[in-house]
Amino acid sequence: MHGLLTKIHPVKQPIESAKDVAHATSGAIAKTASFITSSILDLGKGVFSPIGQPHSSAPRAEPGTAPGIEQYLHQEDSSLKVGITVIDYGPDGHNTTTFDDIHEALALPEQQNPHVRWINIDGLRPSVVNAVCQHYDVHTLSAEDVIHTYQRSKMEVFDDHMIIIARQLQLANDKLKNEQISFFLFQKTLITFQEVPGDVFGPVRKRLEKSTGRFRTYQADYLFYALLDSIIDHLFPILEAYGNAMEEMEIEILEDPNALSQQKLFSMKRDLSLQRRVLWPIRELVDNLYRDESELIHPELKTYYRDVQDHTMQVIDLLETYRETASGLTDLYQTSVGNKMNEIMKVLTIMASFFIPITFFAGVYGMNFEHIPELGWKYAYPVFWGGCLTMSLGLAIFFWRKGWIGPK
Repeated sequence: MHGLLTKIHPVKQPIESAKDVAHATSGAIAKTASFITSSILDLGKGVFSPIGQPHSSAPRAEPGTAPGIEQYLHQEDSSLKVGITVIDYGPDGHNTTTFDDIHEALALPEQQNPHVRWINIDGLRPSVVNAVCQHYDVHTLSAEDVIHTYQRSKMEVFDDHMIIIARQLQLANDKLKNEQISFFLFQKTLITFQEVPGDVFGPVRKRLEKSTGRFRTYQADYLFYALLDSIIDHLFPILEAYGNAMEEMEIEILEDPNALSQQKLFSMKRDLSLQRRVLWPIRELVDNLYRDESELIHPELKTYYRDVQDHTMQVIDLLETYRETASGLTDLYQTSVGNKMNEIMKVLTIMASFFIPITFFAGVYGMNFEHIPELGWKYAYPVFWGGCLTMSLGLAIFFWRKGWIGPK
């Protein structure tokens, strides 16, 4: 066992209200929104990095191989580090334990009193996933879905458990990370698999440490709701930051459109398109969870899942709005570049217009004819320049009255 962290709280009267929970959650999300907004606005000053898959050393199956996780076991990368956290909570307290070995984590005795266990695993090592699935009697194809991290968000319902595949978007190292999170939902146990350490579940962990709240009265289905709600709510500050960055980009495009503006705009459009590909399957997932009639989700929690469904629709609407805004900024960029080019051509045309009559006179009197009467006149040269300056001045007055030159 790598380390042991234990936090036990005494039993208190469950007098927590919905207002207290909402206040605590909104405060945590507000802090997260502030950090993410500032980070994405910093990205807006440079080139936006596209959403990328996190680096994972999990092996890939070759086409035609047998289905299941067994094919991955002999390809396992032993250098892949795995972090395991077991959180037990209930009416009598809260206990957090960390492990490096999955067998020690699975052998941890359960408490006698009614409680919920959350096992979170950071790192997808096939042997670890296989050990968990064998311990909880999960099908080998579900274990393969955990290892294969390019799954579409979905859910599969079995007799005593439910498999949910979701995707988590978060800002990490100035880049948007698109990560798969797998949930194994049992009546009193929730198991989560993450590709790499780092998630958006910090506010939920803090709420679990409190001795009061709905976590103490409901089972694992409420914990799963809270985690899924955190994934969805975390998208609001990210999209809001994109909106702020696009407002700054609109000003930049109007004042000084350049190639870097176009590059940033295309990067943001690519990010928004990828986010759309992630969010639409999650919308279907949340809808299926709300309509599911299995006993794993308490009927009283349907209202909470409907709230997640509403948040998902709000995020999708916001995303579609920003995608339309990005398309409008593309048109604005093309228009601004065109207007800038028109202004340049206007200046060049006006400058050329001043020289057209001068060029005409110079061409006439520069011809090699022998008899041109004006060439012998002693005032021919000053008259020539006087005529050129007079015509140039007349053109300048004409252009000024038309509003083509001078202050508008």
